[in-house]
Amino acid sequence: MSSNTFVFLLFQQTKTGLALLYDEHTSNTYDVRLKLTKELLIIQKQDVVCVSGGDSHLNVHLLRTAGDEVTITVRYLREAPAFLKLPLGSPGPSSDQSSRASSPLFDSGLHLNGNSSNTAPSSPSSPSANEPKYEKRWLDAVSLPLFMARISRRKAATDKLRSNSFEVIALDGVCTHVLQFCTAAESTDWLQAISTNINDLTQESHVRMGFFCSFLALRGSSLLVFRSPPVSSYWAQAEASFHLCEVLFKVHKLWIAEDCWIQTKFYLGLLQDGELRDSEPFCFSVLVGHGQSFCCSVELGSELVLWEKAFQRAVFMEVQRVRSKSYMCSSQGKILCFTLDFESGFSCSDSISKKTIWKYKFSQLKGSSDDGKTRVKLLFQNSENKQIEMKELEFANLTAVLHCIHSFIAAKVATVDPVFVNSQSFTQKYMCSS
Repeated sequence: MSSNTFVFLLFQQTKTGLALLYDEHTSNTYDVRLKLTKELLIIQKQDVVCVSGGDSHLNVHLLRTAGDEVTITVRYLREAPAFLKLPLGSPGPSSDQSSRASSPLFDSGLHLNGNSSNTAPSSPSSPSANEPKYEKRWLDAVSLPLFMARISRRKAATDKLRSNSFEVIALDGVCTHVLQFCTAAESTDWLQAISTNINDLTQESHVRMGFFCSFLALRGSSLLVFRSPPVSSYWAQAEASFHLCEVLFKVHKLWIAEDCWIQTKFYLGLLQDGELRDSEPFCFSVLVGHGQSFCCSVELGSELVLWEKAFQRAVFMEVQRVRSKSYMCSSQGKILCFTLDFESGFSCSDSISKKTIWKYKFSQLKGSSDDGKTRVKLLFQNSENKQIEMKELEFANLTAVLHCIHSFIAAKVATVDPVFVNSQSFTQKYMCSS
């Protein structure tokens, strides 16, 4: 690989741009420059540094790490009136004008070495070669790790979305404050870029994670729920854990006034996030056993698609791994064992003798109904006489059983879709390599 190609690749991995940083606590706004790398979002602020002459290595930046108290020895700078836009007054340090001087950061038209792009008073005399010269430069203020970070467009303690702005919150809670952009397109571009890097870092750890009202993680055979993002050594300390076969992912209805097929367009790449109105949230629910559910929302439609695909693939691979799942149930006063088998379908056997009482293929299931509590009626078509046969069963955790039936049927259907199956081969190898 040539050196020119190598430099080009490095350039492609870093994104830079200007934004406004709004501190909601102080209501102050600052000009900042953003620098996005694969693993970090760096926020830079302008500061004045001594670039030559005198002790140029001892610049303003040292104050950031000097501690709570510092002692500074100062001397009069003859060029101060020029780059502070002050009238030339007494050269002594007691000048009233210099006592009212603000930070050189507020100078917008003058270079800090005394040269001006606008008309400005000239210095009484040329500075000597050893006198310090100053420049404005972008200095790193915040370096925010993107691994397991999250993005929020919502105003604090509300469901209202900010206009052309968002904030990024790191795993340890460090926040960028609100990043504001001039246009919706620019805001969406940065939001997508940051979200992509967060997702890529998460994908490298073989886990799909996201922070909502709770922190959800797809890991191995489980859906894990935490109060706060976990570190790698604390996976076992989840608030709750659910088997993926017993979890149902449900996308909430999405719509635009003139188009109700937004989700399909996202899948086909025909619709971009910037085309959506700010008031349209991207929501999904994760339904678990005993009627519990977690309602979640993401900032981008593309991120919603990633979550849905992640659930589909995780459930598919888990069904492929376990191959069968059994639940204790009762029917007509008898204790039975209800089994879902990926190859053979449904079966029910005596819990003591293990003798099979009945069995059907997945394709023979023609319908079902339940009371929302413990009982379900399964309608099967007899393969010989084509008659519908009803089997009524009662379960302690009916919701988990129904979700598991859905998972096995969905995985069975997926095996006849070559595109879906082929997409699993790489994912399977990728996860097994871990």
